[in-house]
Amino acid sequence: MKIKSDDYDSPWKEILEEYLEDFMKFFFPLAARKLDWEKGYTFLDKELQQVVRDAELGKRFADKLVQFWRTNGDEAWVLIHIEIQGQMESGFAKRMYIYNYRIFDRYNRPVASLAVLADDRPNWKPDSYSYELLDCEVVIKFPIVKLLDYAERFEELKESENPFAVVVMAHIKTKETLHDDEGRKRWKLYLARRLYERGYNRIDLINLFRFIDWLMKLPQDMEEGFWEEIRQYEEEKNMPYVTSVERIGIKKGIQQGIQQGIQQGIQQGRREGILEAIELGLTIKFSTKGLRLLPVIRGIKENDRLEMLKEAIKASDDLKEIEDLLQ
Repeated sequence: MKIKSDDYDSPWKEILEEYLEDFMKFFFPLAARKLDWEKGYTFLDKELQQVVRDAELGKRFADKLVQFWRTNGDEAWVLIHIEIQGQMESGFAKRMYIYNYRIFDRYNRPVASLAVLADDRPNWKPDSYSYELLDCEVVIKFPIVKLLDYAERFEELKESENPFAVVVMAHIKTKETLHDDEGRKRWKLYLARRLYERGYNRIDLINLFRFIDWLMKLPQDMEEGFWEEIRQYEEEKNMPYVTSVERIGIKKGIQQGIQQGIQQGIQQGRREGILEAIELGLTIKFSTKGLRLLPVIRGIKENDRLEMLKEAIKASDDLKEIEDLLQ
């Protein structure tokens, strides 16, 4: 089954935003140790979008610009690229250079550029760009990580408690099972069960499973068989925070899962049933960002307004629309 490059874009961006500290510590541990995580960080999406637009390069990467504080107290801007196109790109290193100098030029900030290469060319590892003219030389060198290299360290990934170990395993097995649906189903089951066994909390489990499910697509008949095995596994293990597949944010089951939650709320005739449907919808559609609205929503007393909000969540893919309804 062919995985299009666009399919890698959104899940990588989501998982990067949700687990940035884990990402840095897993892929770039030396750099991560120089950052003061207790002071937090800020995503500079607008700044990066402006640079990309100015450079006329288009949005071809799951990339992030992040403001950190270093352990020595200095401010640091870090540009993170994830190459998602699944093929060698001759202009990649040049784009890294252009992004870097454009940010420096516009905002007068030194920028550290990092790259994760998710393609399938083992020997393609661009880590620098340079040119020379009339004894003048310009050079940029940047750290890279090649996901394919982890295939030889799979046993090491199994032992790691960092959530990005699961992310990398999912990526590797997606590539390896490109024309092997049965093999992909086996590995998808392995990784899903691993999430349970690792004892992740409910939100982490949902976030990581969304990534796995997005990458490891299966034909419809196999998908149904996969979910039946997951249901049985949940029943056998008596999962405390996930009671059915509908509570996981799977792409193909979004409308079905929300509708089941809605019907349950109506049948029970209880306010809590409506709130559960709302929570399910927020989780599936917007992940942890949506769940941050729950305290405000639980403060709403009118059931009619909750019903309206529930329907809005079902119909909308824009979290801002939901936020506006709560004003």
